[in-house]
Amino acid sequence: MKKHIFNIILSLSFILSGTSCSDYLDYQPDDFLTMEMIFTDKIRTEDWMASVYSSIPSPMWGYFKDQGYNIMGDDITIPQEWQQFGWANVYAYTMANWSPISGWNPYYWVELHKRIRTGLVFLENVRIIPEAGLTETYVSQMKNEVRFLIAYYYSLMIELYGPIPFTPGVIYPVDAPASELMTTQVPYDEIVDWIDQELKDVATKLPPVYSDNNDWGRATSIMALAIRARTLLFAASPLFNGNPDLKDWKNADGINLFKPDYDVSKWAKAAAAHKEMIDAAHAAGYALYKEYNSDGSIDPFMSYYNMSLKRFSDGNKEIIFGRPNNPDLGNFQAHHLPKGIGGNAGMGVTQELVDAFYMKNGISPIIGYNADGSPIINPASGYVEKGFSTDVERRLTAWPGGGPSNLKDGTLSPVTMSGTYNMYCNREPRFYVSVIFNEAWLGVDNRRVEFLQGGGRDTGPTFDAPQNGYNVRKRISLEVFPREGRYPYQPGILYRLAEAYLSYAEALNESQGPTAEVYEYVNLVRERAGIPGLQAGLSKEEMREAIQHERRVEFNCEGIRFNDVRRWKLGEKYFNTRLFGMNFNGTKKSDDESDPQAFYKRTFYKNRYFNKRMYLWPVPQAQMDINPNLIQAPGYN
Repeated sequence: MKKHIFNIILSLSFILSGTSCSDYLDYQPDDFLTMEMIFTDKIRTEDWMASVYSSIPSPMWGYFKDQGYNIMGDDITIPQEWQQFGWANVYAYTMANWSPISGWNPYYWVELHKRIRTGLVFLENVRIIPEAGLTETYVSQMKNEVRFLIAYYYSLMIELYGPIPFTPGVIYPVDAPASELMTTQVPYDEIVDWIDQELKDVATKLPPVYSDNNDWGRATSIMALAIRARTLLFAASPLFNGNPDLKDWKNADGINLFKPDYDVSKWAKAAAAHKEMIDAAHAAGYALYKEYNSDGSIDPFMSYYNMSLKRFSDGNKEIIFGRPNNPDLGNFQAHHLPKGIGGNAGMGVTQELVDAFYMKNGISPIIGYNADGSPIINPASGYVEKGFSTDVERRLTAWPGGGPSNLKDGTLSPVTMSGTYNMYCNREPRFYVSVIFNEAWLGVDNRRVEFLQGGGRDTGPTFDAPQNGYNVRKRISLEVFPREGRYPYQPGILYRLAEAYLSYAEALNESQGPTAEVYEYVNLVRERAGIPGLQAGLSKEEMREAIQHERRVEFNCEGIRFNDVRRWKLGEKYFNTRLFGMNFNGTKKSDDESDPQAFYKRTFYKNRYFNKRMYLWPVPQAQMDINPNLIQAPGYN
């Protein structure tokens, strides 16, 4: 499968244009083309497989607006006024307005089952026809790709719904009796065990990489091992491992859908799966993406910046699972950026995420909050919140995002300019690559960001402005310029090697405690980020907290945080809270708490809500009405 088919599979030009994806599958291709016509023709066979690939979510626009994980988490917020522009379902989750009748664009319960059925039809009908280009080797590869996709789609469903109806390999005929179709949910661990074994087997049959760059994004053995490991990590985590809130949930046959007791061996199994995947990835040439300074040291700014932007073919071997082409790339990029350069601007980083980034010495500046929302500052960090810098801060980096080139001093580049609010000074590199704050450098317009009301080019009395005082820089090239229609290409990343490292460390810590290997893999991520390693002598509980914090920072604004908080069962802590930011109405460059016009002061932005039923997606009410053997998730009745 060379350039032709892969343009079909991952550009998805005919599948993702308008309504053609659902129409194509709902219409059933065998109604207008016989199976013989499809599976004796190479192009039509490839087209069918393209439709199986089509439900891989976009980690860009999808994770923001469709799946919505970035907005449903606590890294990014949107104004309530955006609801009318297609964000209603995502916003509703943040208000705890979530029920069996809630709409959710991807509708996994139905749509992924459709895609799985399409995959099963492919497996049943694809055939070896060498003279048509369907060689034994090629057909075997395609079948294993489809097997991967089926297991992957099951993993996506159980991450959200937990137990689901599960009949792997079964294609029900359209005239099957209701007694066959109306299946109840299968215990969660049975589905996990099937995914585990299926992906482990598939991994022995797929290549770890493809020699042709046009094939990048197709299923590989490393992708299979990664999704297997992630599924086992979910199964070991508090949400699904001995959760007392789920112990009484039974299916229509009276069988418990979750085992009631905590099982530490699940962590050991997840750790082993991650180590197997990491070793296989290393052997195949995958590695953390790094760029280097002239003295041979890691440039953490450029490394973290281009980790999100560089293609696999350009040396970004950190990408384990990627999607080459993603719909609405320009919209995705523009929605992050200030309005003064043509961005949509209302999407903002939360103050709580700003607070989570370390100082450049690797120490957390904020260790908690008082009852009034004010921060508890860590005196050991060197953090200063009030006041403004008097000098340019320069560091050894080639990153151009901190100031104009005339502020460079040899190999030292500006990170912040004089007059920057001290809250944003002396922070770790990932902060500057991730957050647009007031008076940060806006290179495409050759000026600083202007968020002050009363003339600021990047704000105004509009919801298309940063309601909490920040925009999002993470995963956005410094060359993006919406006003001039400049939207450079970037790949979508669904899984990268840093996730494997931190997941392995987490599983190993939970099963064995903070061993030297736990430190090793956390510190590999911190080293690339340009901060010192963790302090020695942490307890298991302290290491757990350190890993959770590291994941929040490393994967900020990538859609991972939402599912992390869910599986850790920490939604009440992080998703049911008051959110703060800078003073949107501020007209003065001031941090005077008593001045209502001061911009630089922590200001209540809005409440967000969560209750424990929302850890799981409800079974859609329309499906409950169709199938009386489905049992609703706890709390939704």
